Amino acid sequence: MKVHLLDGTYELFRHHYGAPAEVREEPGDLSATRGVVGSVVTLLEQGVTHLGVATDHVIESFRNDMWPGYKSSAGMPANLLGQFPLLEEALSSLGVVVWPMVELEADDALATAAVGAAADPGVEQVVIMTPDKDMSQCVVGTRVVQFDRRKEAFTDEDGVVARYGVRPESIPDWLGLVGDSADGFPGLPGWGKKAASSVLARYAHIEDIPTEGRKWDVDVRGSLRLAATLTAGRELAFLFRDLATLRTDAPLFGEVEELRWRGPTPSFAAMAGRLKADRLPGRVAAVAGR
Repeated sequence: MKVHLLDGTYELFRHHYGAPAEVREEPGDLSATRGVVGSVVTLLEQGVTHLGVATDHVIESFRNDMWPGYKSSAGMPANLLGQFPLLEEALSSLGVVVWPMVELEADDALATAAVGAAADPGVEQVVIMTPDKDMSQCVVGTRVVQFDRRKEAFTDEDGVVARYGVRPESIPDWLGLVGDSADGFPGLPGWGKKAASSVLARYAHIEDIPTEGRKWDVDVRGSLRLAATLTAGRELAFLFRDLATLRTDAPLFGEVEELRWRGPTPSFAAMAGRLKADRLPGRVAAVAGR
C-alpha cells in the first residue's frame, strides 16, 4: 500500500493563480476549489487508495509569534482566502480525510502524517505531494518521497542532495542560513545557496560549523566573512532554523487504514452542484464502484 499526502494549501494557490485573472477576480469565484476537488478525483481515478489532505484553515500559526515577518494572510485575495473552509468542506463530502490546521501549519500536518505512515510496516511508500522545499526534510531514502504534481517529478533522498547539496536532515539548517522568502524570513547576510550547501555538506548542522572560517574543512569563497556573519547572527540562524523545522506531533490519525478512501458522503452531489462541477458525481461513482 502507498500513502499519499496532499498539500491542500499549495493546491488551492496553484489552481487559483492558474485561472485567468478575469475568472479568479470575479466575486464569489469558486474555480480554485473546483479545480482542487477535480484533481483529487483524478488521483482516485489513478488508483490512490490512502489519502490525507492538509490545509491551513488559519494562515497564521505559532510561528508568527516567533518572527514578526513570518507569512500571514495579509494581502491575500479575499476570493482565495474565503475558499479554504469551502475546500475542506468539499473534500470531506468527497470522503477524503482532511486536516485543517490552526495553531500548526499544513506542512506540519504533512510531516506528522509522513512519519506516522512510514512507521507502518504495511506501507510500501509515502508520497508527499508538494514541491515546497521545507518538505524535503521529510524525505527518507525512497520510502518517503516528494512529488511535484505540476512537473510530474518525484524527489527521493538522492534527489534532495542533488537539488540542495545537503541531506534531508540538514534542510532546516540550510533554510536557516539562506532564508525562505515564501515563509518570510531572510536568513543571514551573505549566506547564499552555494556557500550554505558546501558548508553544511561537511558539517550538517549550524552548531557544528567552526566559528572561525580558517578552520573550515571545506573550500568556500569568503569563509572568514561568512564565519564572522554566522558568529554575529548565530541566534538568528537558530531561530530561522526553528521556523523551518517541521513539527511532527500533530494529532492526526491512529492507524494508516483511517486514510483509506471509502467513497463519497451523501452530501457530495449537492456540493458538486454548488461548485458547478456536474460531472464530478459520475466520475466519483465510477471510482467507488470498482
